Amino acid sequence: MSARSYTVRTLPQVVQDAAAIWGDRIAISASGINLTYRQLEQARVACARAFIAAGCNKGDRFAIWAPNMIEWIVAAIGGQSAGGILVPMNTRYKGSEAAYILNASGARMLFTVSDFLGTNYPAMLSDQTIDALEQVVTFDGAAVGSRDWQDFLAAGQAIAEEEAIRRAGDITPQDTLDILFTSGTTGNPKGVVTCHGQNIRTFEEWSATIGLNADDNYLIISPFFHSFGYKAGWLAAMLCGSRILPVLSFDLDAVMALIQAERVSMLPGPPTIYQSLLAHPDRHKYDLSSLRLASTGAAPVPVSLVEQMREELGFDVVVTAYGLTECCGVMTICRPEDTAETISHSSGRAMDGIEVKLVDSNGDTVPPDTPGEIWCRGFNVMQQYFQNDAATAEAITAAGWLRTGDVGEMTAEGYVQITGRIKEMFIVGGFNCYPAEIENALCEMPGIARAAVMGVPDERMGEVACAYLVKDADTELDEAEVIAWSREQMANYKVPRSVVFVDEFPMNAGGKVDKAALAALDGK
Repeated sequence: MSARSYTVRTLPQVVQDAAAIWGDRIAISASGINLTYRQLEQARVACARAFIAAGCNKGDRFAIWAPNMIEWIVAAIGGQSAGGILVPMNTRYKGSEAAYILNASGARMLFTVSDFLGTNYPAMLSDQTIDALEQVVTFDGAAVGSRDWQDFLAAGQAIAEEEAIRRAGDITPQDTLDILFTSGTTGNPKGVVTCHGQNIRTFEEWSATIGLNADDNYLIISPFFHSFGYKAGWLAAMLCGSRILPVLSFDLDAVMALIQAERVSMLPGPPTIYQSLLAHPDRHKYDLSSLRLASTGAAPVPVSLVEQMREELGFDVVVTAYGLTECCGVMTICRPEDTAETISHSSGRAMDGIEVKLVDSNGDTVPPDTPGEIWCRGFNVMQQYFQNDAATAEAITAAGWLRTGDVGEMTAEGYVQITGRIKEMFIVGGFNCYPAEIENALCEMPGIARAAVMGVPDERMGEVACAYLVKDADTELDEAEVIAWSREQMANYKVPRSVVFVDEFPMNAGGKVDKAALAALDGK
């Protein structure tokens, strides 16, 4: 896709174009409902009218805190068509974590559910102070102080359709599409600001690389709050006219039944998804022959797994990729023709139109097969961190290079292998975890004086958090108490799976905790 022939678009234009090209094709199938692309376009306009009626102005932020469902998508494209800026929220957040994102983004509206897997989301906010939030809309069920989704949509009838069309027409590809919050070494999540045009181009390139098309039935297991479920998920599907099949709650038997019943051809996810399919004792009872495309990553992918995915599960295309929220979610990707060894041992090479290089501590490019920090430049690099100029300047050079903080090696052919993380991030079951954020939370627990967290290997999750703690004097705490407290205060994937109590932390010459020496104390 050359820059010369490329035409930038906005999100409402994408949905309009999809309706014009694939009008009678099914766009989304979920909960017994089939929505065609023409009906999706109608739903987008109706929802945009409701946003306008609710007082949404261009640039206002609105948050969605809900599992994968049709309403999530309709609310997102409706709000974005009214000029609003989407702020997706992790469904695993506890009340204080959700409140932080709402306050940091200044979201005026929140769309959520009254109950999901036994959790009442609005209730978790009842004791939180959220300054800018004006209204809460529940997609299903009722909650104190909230507004019903159908009532919200009905109010939009007071706004002329022409006004919604005009509002969408005023949006430019350079306008902000969303703010996805990602944690950092400071411990406080930062809002990554990206615009309409760059997200659309990124996932047109991504889709073209893997061969996604209008005949594909796309099972989206990754949560919509994550760029893999949202941007590489339903947005990519809309760009290609694919049918979107959201998974509300993961269950392997239900997934295999869906693959058979809906002739699923696109099934992305972390390696554990495919390993679980291969190991399932009843796999032979299901017809999985429709599987065609797989995009994986976020954890090691053995050569044998790639081979089994091709030979036993029948995938024509298996690729791995790498990216950050700060680059719309992707910067490098393997190609369908790559060998199993290449797919296993690398995260691919730069997508077309994007530059990737590895540099030393002075910012000078290192030779092939030499460790260096991964830098990226191109249309996928974020605009900024929301209301954080200092962090933006630290992350993006004057020449437009995004410093990823990740260490890797690059072959002469441009294939990148991730070998370490400067920022100490570790990945738990596909979710990014940052030690400083967990450390800050643990230090709020009565009786804990200091905390140091690092990722340790785990057979099932890839990595999990291990917490090293220094207790206050005369405090009695044990591992079970710390873990139980953590489960009440933070998302499950952040919760330490093991706790080690120490009298003091070893320090390096710079006065910082020497985590390598700390781990050695316990043999980690």
